[in-house]
Amino acid sequence: MRLDSTRVLVTGGAGFIGSALCERLLGDGHRVVCADNFSTGRQANIAHLLTEPGFQLLTQDVVEPFDVPGPLDQIFHLASPASPVDYQRLPLETLRTGSAGTDNVLALARAKNARFLLASTSEVYGDPLEHPQPETYLGNVNTVGPRSVYDEAKRYAEAVTFAYHRAYGTDVAIARIFNTFGPRMRLNDGRVVPNFIAQALDGRPFSINGTGKQTRSLCYVDDMVDALVLLMRSPHRGPVNLGSTDEMAVLDIAGLIADQTGNPLRFTYAPLGQDDPERRRPDTRLAQRLLGWSPATGIPEGIAATISWFRTDLGSSR
Repeated sequence: MRLDSTRVLVTGGAGFIGSALCERLLGDGHRVVCADNFSTGRQANIAHLLTEPGFQLLTQDVVEPFDVPGPLDQIFHLASPASPVDYQRLPLETLRTGSAGTDNVLALARAKNARFLLASTSEVYGDPLEHPQPETYLGNVNTVGPRSVYDEAKRYAEAVTFAYHRAYGTDVAIARIFNTFGPRMRLNDGRVVPNFIAQALDGRPFSINGTGKQTRSLCYVDDMVDALVLLMRSPHRGPVNLGSTDEMAVLDIAGLIADQTGNPLRFTYAPLGQDDPERRRPDTRLAQRLLGWSPATGIPEGIAATISWFRTDLGSSR
């Protein structure tokens, strides 16, 4: 592989999306610095990259000020606990990563004159009263609820990103990422797809919070990585919604996974979590117009690839 002169920092690069992004950037010929403190990321996600030319691992908590010697052209800021299990286990760490951590990474971007892309989230919309959610929707967020540490961390991160742009002229972009799934998710991370796959592979009933009629819009990780790369390479600041417009009820997601694993379609029910959104689907017309992007992977195809990966991962770890 011939390396080009572009050097890219990916914070949270050992995470689910971050590791796929590092792999993609290396495949495109860029030099990549992966920064992670491994609070939720996994060494196994990047183990195959450690011998790649142009790949560098930096064990770093972005909450602490840090430098990356040498030039940087682009910074993808993905560092943050992202699943409910993680950010409720690490509430203060989540808030500090979104606030002090984002400040530190923006300061680095300013010092290096690098383009900075914030991986924000659909959680900034809270439990939305407008459907689907366009970028102009200001949200319905409970600032003191159990999900608030993640919601407010990302809302602050968006605010400080634009503050750096206005105050210093820092070149920035904001991606609002909607539900993403695929290989390298953790089975115990609390999100619907890995939860259901874990239950199916163990032959257990599917656990449903609420009625199961609440909806999710699922985007396969390779498509999300494509979108992040396109936004970084564009001149646009955003925010830009990135996700799938294919909306599925949670019960239907369970049915799809049952069909593909052969697990009987049996359910257990628990109350819906506080502030858990009933419906969530992005309005992605801006991404289509500005980036020429829309997801290319169908949900059944993506689910099949994810199940296959989990079967292999579980087999190697037992």
